[in-house]
Amino acid sequence: MNNEPRITLVGAGPGDADLITLKGIKALKTADVVLYDALANEELLEFAPAHAEKIYVGKRSGDHSYSQDAVNKLLVDYAINYGHVVRLKGGDPFVFGRGYEELDYAAAHNIPAQVIPGVSSSISVPGLQHIPVTHRGLSESFWVVTGTTSSGNISNDVYEAARSRATIVVLMGIHKLAEIVEIFKKEDKHKLPVAIIQNGSTAKEKLAIGVVDTIVEIAKKDEITSPAIIVFGEVVALHPLFQSRRKLYDAVTRK
Repeated sequence: MNNEPRITLVGAGPGDADLITLKGIKALKTADVVLYDALANEELLEFAPAHAEKIYVGKRSGDHSYSQDAVNKLLVDYAINYGHVVRLKGGDPFVFGRGYEELDYAAAHNIPAQVIPGVSSSISVPGLQHIPVTHRGLSESFWVVTGTTSSGNISNDVYEAARSRATIVVLMGIHKLAEIVEIFKKEDKHKLPVAIIQNGSTAKEKLAIGVVDTIVEIAKKDEITSPAIIVFGEVVALHPLFQSRRKLYDAVTRK
């Protein structure tokens, strides 16, 4: 092929194929190769031309089919040999997506690259459940933090966030839920509303809702697993399901 090498990082959105941007669709339609993650909806591959190579590169909790270094090298190799490579990443490429590492690697090899932002699950998934991350009188800001660092530990930012009055959205934290909840308990936030949303925006979406004191038990009962986001904050109380849970919790604690 004589196509000029180039790379486009495309945010695929939170899961629902309809939530990718129009610009992202246009990029897919001109792709010679698509490298896609586990969290990118495979329905989106249908927008790529029939001749385009579609390469699954994993990148999900417990599923690291390719290391980040391997993905970087594949991006450049395919661009040189095929032309336009679309890197399709779940959510937004720059929200815990390691997009800048891929951008930087492309630049180091003189491969032109552009970024097409995606709809981040950190805002959109709660929003689809009618949970705003900010609301007048309840939350003046929001934090988006990772629950688990590359070393497997809880991020120090979670401790800082728990001290604030902001809405806290935790990504990649479901496997550390019990430990994260303990951090909020130590800040005396036992009754702070919490929502966990699994597979947000998709047909497989599940919701667990409660307070800091009860959410671990509720998530276990509802069999919540990854991928899921955790939302701590008074804004969760705006969800209709929370009202019934609060009445039950208050009744139990009064006994």
